[in-house]
Amino acid sequence: MEQEAQRFFTESEQQVLEEILLHRRDVRGNHFKKDPIAEEDINRILQAALAAPSVGFSQPWEFVIIHDEETKKEVRASFQEENEKALAQFSDEKQQKYIRLKLEGITESPLNIAVFYKPKNEPVLGQTSMPNMGKYSVVCAIQNMWLMARSLNIGMGWVSILDPEKVKEIINAPKENQLIGYLCFGYTDKFYNKPELEIKKWDYKKLQHEVVIQEKYNNQ
Repeated sequence: MEQEAQRFFTESEQQVLEEILLHRRDVRGNHFKKDPIAEEDINRILQAALAAPSVGFSQPWEFVIIHDEETKKEVRASFQEENEKALAQFSDEKQQKYIRLKLEGITESPLNIAVFYKPKNEPVLGQTSMPNMGKYSVVCAIQNMWLMARSLNIGMGWVSILDPEKVKEIINAPKENQLIGYLCFGYTDKFYNKPELEIKKWDYKKLQHEVVIQEKYNNQ
């Protein structure tokens, strides 16, 4: 049986991947353009998702493509309701910074995609001890979408300030499905060179030595 040739990558290809990783950004509504995204590019983003790793090769994802403006408005209403609740959890300077942030682009972006975890009704290889591995697989698919979109110079924003059950109701999702990501896609007038929340001093960028532990935690 003839063995298939393995694909190896050149240094220049590795550098391109590094550039894409470093320049991936969460794009907000004040930077989305209304220009429609070509169907070919939407398919490339979806194919990137389908290439993601999944626990036990379970591929536990489903994607709802949303262009309809009324649907977007309904989802945005959920955002506005949840955003008011979120604002109340911050105080003083953080609350003032929060007010000034633009945290979604649901109606401004030409394309929304709701990404769901669809659980199986049987044991999944590799998921028996860590049941959340299926959801993590869906997150891997979303990361692939983000990177492919960035390589196509298309912005993506991940909206997490939503009531997932209301979103499910709006788009008639099956009861067993769990919303993992509500994503906004569109061409943008600006990709920041650094994360926007770093630029606006919401928090600082952690350095490698702050988060890497050698061998074991030292709890003394």
